Amino acid sequence: MPFLDILVFVIYLILVLGIGFYFYRKNKNTNDYYVGGRNMGSLHVGLSVVATDVGGGFSIGLGGLGFVMGLSGSWMLFTGLIGAWLSAVLLIPKVIEKGHRLKFLTFPQLLKENYGVTVALVAGIISFIGYLGFTSSQLLAGAKLAVGTFPQLDLLHALYIMGTVAVVYTVFGGIKAVIYTDTFQWAILMIGLIFVGIPIAYFKLGGWDAIQAVLPAEFFSLTNLSWVQFANWFITIVPIWFVGMTLYQRIYACKDEKTAKKAWYIAGLFEWPVMAFMGIALGLLARVGAEQGLFIADGFAEVAAMDPEIGLPLLLKNILPAGLMGLMMAAYFSAIMSTADSCLLASSGNFVTDILGLKENNPKAIMISQIITFIIGFTAVLIASYMTSVLDLMLLSYAFMVSGLLVPVLGMLWSKKKKPLAALLAMLFGGFSTLLLTFLEIEIPYGFDPILAGVIISLLLYLTVKK
Repeated sequence: MPFLDILVFVIYLILVLGIGFYFYRKNKNTNDYYVGGRNMGSLHVGLSVVATDVGGGFSIGLGGLGFVMGLSGSWMLFTGLIGAWLSAVLLIPKVIEKGHRLKFLTFPQLLKENYGVTVALVAGIISFIGYLGFTSSQLLAGAKLAVGTFPQLDLLHALYIMGTVAVVYTVFGGIKAVIYTDTFQWAILMIGLIFVGIPIAYFKLGGWDAIQAVLPAEFFSLTNLSWVQFANWFITIVPIWFVGMTLYQRIYACKDEKTAKKAWYIAGLFEWPVMAFMGIALGLLARVGAEQGLFIADGFAEVAAMDPEIGLPLLLKNILPAGLMGLMMAAYFSAIMSTADSCLLASSGNFVTDILGLKENNPKAIMISQIITFIIGFTAVLIASYMTSVLDLMLLSYAFMVSGLLVPVLGMLWSKKKKPLAALLAMLFGGFSTLLLTFLEIEIPYGFDPILAGVIISLLLYLTVKK
């Protein structure tokens, strides 16, 4: 790799670590560490929300969708816009005042207030496992993505670099370091992929005429998907905005309801159309490069033999000059780390507050929180290093979290009669039914995702027991 690329990337890593150490001295207690003193502004929080939600997926998932289906893949993040704005209107007004008044640090603390200790503990365990797995999967996915783009790196070295940087600045800086690095990393991502990647790829591939010549017409249509596919995206993504620990931390971090709502509206607009169409456009351009034979030297003579999600890194590797390649590496690492750091802090918050039960007035609370965050981050790196097959299980853990927690959360927000047993059974049966259907590969009618069946089972059980 040219020295200029290495220099650009090293400067990026130093800046990210610098933000973490800057906030290290400003954190006085767990209130500062996990929710930023509850006085964060809307712009930083909004950009952090969208960076967390689609940062890693931008590099991997959206590029793959653009590669296989073109512009219609943008509808996936339209569900992110719906989820963000629905939660701004329906969720934030019901939780932020109570969260500030009772000094909540986590999402399960809301459940504890409504359903009791047992429900909150189970929810904390579910959320902890899900976010530990997501931290691991983001780090490993990012390492694989970096290796695909920069063959000079091997997988373990890429994983250790990414893991070390993400864990260190998160451990020292807490939520403020995460939010402000997310803003910085968002800027790197935008500059790298939008102002460098798209225009250079567009002109290198021959412009509009060349693009039209190799792609079928449906790639330029917004109707190149089935209603079931859109419905699956909807039922998978929208509920996340109501049960995600990373999102509750940011709601609590906002100084008031107006600030939180504004942050969520900002996040929604950046999800769709901004991130959606830019990510899809890059994947679509990667498909053009593949059709033109640009990746033959990389061993991909046939487009059908390619993994769609490696098309984008291969495109950038083949078209970018020295110097800009280092910027693109920084952009990739930014995309992944903006999700990994938030998941790491969410998992730490669940363990420290909901499982360990650490009190904020404990004089060693912040030190214990930092130690726990480091241990969880180290564990996530180990999982990614030695148990790559665990990723599928961890993604299932996330499905378990969504299908199990959604109904109890909705009941907490709008049901006047709150019965702990109903919430507990809905949580367990909803989540486990999703896992069971997935493991047994049982087909759901019309091709719906097993999460839908899990949510329906959870709802029916909740309503039955609550009577």
